[in-house]
Amino acid sequence: MHRPQLGTLVATVPADPEARHEARAAVDAVDDEAVRLRSAVKAHDGFFTTFFISPYSRYIARWCARRGLTPNQVTTASLLTALIAAGCAATGERGGYIAAGVLLLVSFVLDCTDGQLARYALKYSTMGAWLDATFDRAKEYAFYAGLALGAARNGDDVWALALGAMVLMTCRHVVDFSFNEANHDATANTSPTAALSDRLDSLGWTVWARRMIILPIGERWAMIAVLTAVTTPRIVFWALIIGCAFGACYTTAGRVLRSLTRKAKRTDRAAQALADLADSGPIAGTVARALGRTGALGPGVVLAAIATGALLSTVLARPFGDRQTVVIAVLYAVLAGAAVARPLKGALDWLVPPLFRAAEYTTVLVLAAHSGSAHALPAAFGLVAAVAYHHYDTVYRIRGGTGAPPAWLARVTGGHEGRTLLVTVLAALLADRGDDFTLALTALAVAVALVVLVESIRFWVSSGAPAVHDEGETA
Repeated sequence: MHRPQLGTLVATVPADPEARHEARAAVDAVDDEAVRLRSAVKAHDGFFTTFFISPYSRYIARWCARRGLTPNQVTTASLLTALIAAGCAATGERGGYIAAGVLLLVSFVLDCTDGQLARYALKYSTMGAWLDATFDRAKEYAFYAGLALGAARNGDDVWALALGAMVLMTCRHVVDFSFNEANHDATANTSPTAALSDRLDSLGWTVWARRMIILPIGERWAMIAVLTAVTTPRIVFWALIIGCAFGACYTTAGRVLRSLTRKAKRTDRAAQALADLADSGPIAGTVARALGRTGALGPGVVLAAIATGALLSTVLARPFGDRQTVVIAVLYAVLAGAAVARPLKGALDWLVPPLFRAAEYTTVLVLAAHSGSAHALPAAFGLVAAVAYHHYDTVYRIRGGTGAPPAWLARVTGGHEGRTLLVTVLAALLADRGDDFTLALTALAVAVALVVLVESIRFWVSSGAPAVHDEGETA
């Protein structure tokens, strides 16, 4: 139970005719349409969205509502516009880049409009929430692919940068999701840094500065659109990687500091959510069950950090197809199981899922880059996109209160440790055949995409899950 903020609305219980007359006059004085328009806009959003999009997108939402358009139709229009923008970027021509930048901004305006239309017309739906949440990632990553294709037409191979940007963005989002799931229902959930944050917010201008420097979706898409129109794809990706890396370091450092200074006691639900976000497969599950009877080897975040550090340092240092990498990948799988052998209730255990995402995605990126095949990186891009979709889908199911995907999905797709081990084994077996390694990555990407998409669509269409009112990225 809570009392909502009424704003300019009037609510009172008059005790006599005079008070009733005054109350009715106050109610009649309220401009209901203005209230509806204001309420259609998110209360907390980024600087660019608040001052450059919402002042007019709310009127587009009203225009759509009066003509019977639904939020899902606007969401689909936003996706199609972004895909056309990606196609324009793929031309590799300056005119195509300019058109791509303009269309990307139009797509973002429509992306804001669909949520405002849902709030204005009170047309919320499970399908709409799912489409809005997943299409955002599909649009952004499709645009990355379009930029990489356009650069390739001009002889500049930036697929590694495109995949690196996608890896960084996904890992950053997993940090957001894991931290929020670990702490939203924790008891004694306070820290000195939270008080400092409140004091900074009271200054006014620092609110917008702190929202802008983490490069939320509005600022990020605006930067991508402008740089696409006036520079090259390589510059776009480097600016994106540098900006997002700074934002990720800023937010992660603050959350680590809060976690170390607060005395939060995490619930069993939070521990289960973190375990689900870890995406452990058969190997890690077997190790976790075995250690569960004899006792865990240590804190989950420590074991996950050791496993990730050992794997990535080996992959980066060893040549493509080296057998030692497979041995370390086996060790990674074992330590990954040990990391989740006991409930993830430690102060920093919310870092376990992001560490596993970084290990899996970066391993695929590095091995594809070292394979010597010209098409290995695009295939790796497709594989990471398919796996990332599965991880985002898990997040939105947990947010909707329906729990993680069924256990058989993790077994069929291998879990993070199984996929990582499989890719290293394929690299070792196909060490002298880079094109065959590319075919193997492509086949794996198609298989994972088919399995997770079919299960995801089945769930969201038929399960009757509650709508996830996604407020977007943390601003």
